[in-house]
Amino acid sequence: MYSDLPFIENLKRRIPGLEKNWSRYKTMLRERKIPPKTVLIRRGEDNKSIFIVRKGCLRIWFDDDGKDITIAFFFENRVIGSLHSYRGTTASSQFLLESVEPTELYEISGEDAATLYRENDEFKEYLLEYTLERFDTYMRLFLSRIRESPERRYLNLIKEQPDIISRVPQHYIASYLGITPVSLSRIRNRVWKEHKGR
Repeated sequence: MYSDLPFIENLKRRIPGLEKNWSRYKTMLRERKIPPKTVLIRRGEDNKSIFIVRKGCLRIWFDDDGKDITIAFFFENRVIGSLHSYRGTTASSQFLLESVEPTELYEISGEDAATLYRENDEFKEYLLEYTLERFDTYMRLFLSRIRESPERRYLNLIKEQPDIISRVPQHYIASYLGITPVSLSRIRNRVWKEHKGR
């Protein structure tokens, strides 16, 4: 089981204590198989669980007065949780986390995650790297919404994140790009015609 996840194997190489105590730590991983649209974390919920995607796709999003706004997608070998809840900066999650497609994942409870951090100082370095990576991703998303046209954002998505194009429903892609499904359909048709005419 677990050895097929590069994320876990990489952590075991980086963190000696994880490899040394793996027989105990692996019992902290709860294996789950969930259908699409399963909510793992609700907005306003104090949920400190950490999720590792083995197979499938998760997305984080929030409802802005009835408008679905998608922040990010997480595919195989990615980890996600509510940093707001875990850090204690706010009492609850600021977003929803749900599955986009049938998904297999491992869940680590907040209590067990705290044990891992407490017993392995190297986890702090990893958590800092992860936080900076997410900050960079969200900053680039924010700037693209300001600087780039919807069509340019879509073209960049095709080039940089093809998994989203091939696996995510169109209305979620539109939500991620900050446009309506109708606008996305027009952009896709225009891009297809331009590509066909070359």
